[in-house]
Amino acid sequence: MSERHYPYYLANRAVFANRDLQVKDKLNGELYACVAQADEAIIDEAIAASVRAAPAMARLRPYVRQQMLQHCVAAFTQSADALAEVLCVEAGKPIRDARGEVARLIDTFRVAAEESVRFNGEVLNLEISPRAKGYRGMSKRVPIGPCSFISPFNFPLNLTAHKIAPAVAVGCPFVLKPASYTPIGALMIGEVLSELDLPEGAFSILPCRRDGAALLTTDDRLKLLSFTGSPDVGWALKAQAGKKKVVLELGGNAACIVAADADIDDAVQRVVFGAFYQSGQSCISVQRLIIHESIYDTFVERLVAVSQALVVGDPRSEATFIGPLISARDGERLQTWVDEAVAQGAQLLCGGRCDGVLMPATILSDVPKQCDIDAEEAFGPVLTVSRYRDFSAAIATVNDSRYGLQAGVFTRDLFQAQKAWDELDVGGVVINDVPSFRVDNMPYGGVKDSGLGREGIRYAMEDMSEIRLLINRDPYAQ
Repeated sequence: MSERHYPYYLANRAVFANRDLQVKDKLNGELYACVAQADEAIIDEAIAASVRAAPAMARLRPYVRQQMLQHCVAAFTQSADALAEVLCVEAGKPIRDARGEVARLIDTFRVAAEESVRFNGEVLNLEISPRAKGYRGMSKRVPIGPCSFISPFNFPLNLTAHKIAPAVAVGCPFVLKPASYTPIGALMIGEVLSELDLPEGAFSILPCRRDGAALLTTDDRLKLLSFTGSPDVGWALKAQAGKKKVVLELGGNAACIVAADADIDDAVQRVVFGAFYQSGQSCISVQRLIIHESIYDTFVERLVAVSQALVVGDPRSEATFIGPLISARDGERLQTWVDEAVAQGAQLLCGGRCDGVLMPATILSDVPKQCDIDAEEAFGPVLTVSRYRDFSAAIATVNDSRYGLQAGVFTRDLFQAQKAWDELDVGGVVINDVPSFRVDNMPYGGVKDSGLGREGIRYAMEDMSEIRLLINRDPYAQ
């Protein structure tokens, strides 16, 4: 495989400045590509360019923004196979998951194109008392201004798209730092954006070292920071962000309850998918499974059998369900956490031995609550199982976490479903499916250490805009 060379994008232009960032094939560790890396001076230049571009971006008509987003949809559709191949290599994503992410990339830009022409304000009735007689109000949303985006490694296309597409739809210039493990997907999006007639400085996509990207957080010229990544980093960035608005999409250790009346075969299949798809490297993968005691033994037996049959290996193979972890260091961390749990009394039901970056589906029971594999975010193909007797106790178990992103409940009982929605301290409750479910137009985000704010195209557009009010007095009002 010959080495590839990718630029960064500075003020809409591709710049082949250097080959400083090496991107490795996540399965075998071989060099796949060299990517140009930006330094602090380039980031400063990009921010200045975004400030200059802001007035022209705000003046873009909604139909023009829509046409630009539609161009992106067509371009991504045409290059879908190439995008999926890159995901296999730079992220180690199994090819079936890679194709699914490309489809979501296209969905995200398509929804943004639709929302760009229906992002409206409202007419306000101000005549709430005699003193406001003859006054009328109208509001509209205007772009917040230059934005900074920091995207993660696990969804290099779609989570990047959830920042870029609404920014274009609203008319906000931006500077984006992609994850150093997986920068190529964002740069391929940048290549398509560079084909558009955007104002100069409308976008910059700059792979860079974390310690060189401080301006993306601290610079007051930027009006919004949107970060997706680990809680420790996210909350630290918020503390440094100054006056700018901050949106954080952080981690989780998502739980799923399986009630006594659940369809066992259906729930097993969905839990296996939710726990182990893309090697468990999703903040809403099923990590904690809480099963009613009356079906626990039957459910776990079937769960283990299906999980043990999953193919682990080359992400390019159509048969592979679990591909490599993002790094050997993550494999070592997971192995340490699993061994710690077993040493403290947990039972290893399947898997449990990591071979470099490859870890099979791993299921543990009787895990002490204080163990990292239960209390923290595993971000790997590891699932803990436990039993419950009372539904309220199951809800309390889900809530006994510093995270609160999404939760799943398998039940045919309407009252239990309603109780879960009322009482689970999470950003989203999914009934009869796993918390790993996400559609790209829904409000997505969490509470507690899982984040601040919501993504989903329209909700991101609201964050990237501000309300501007117009008040009109009728001097002739009778």
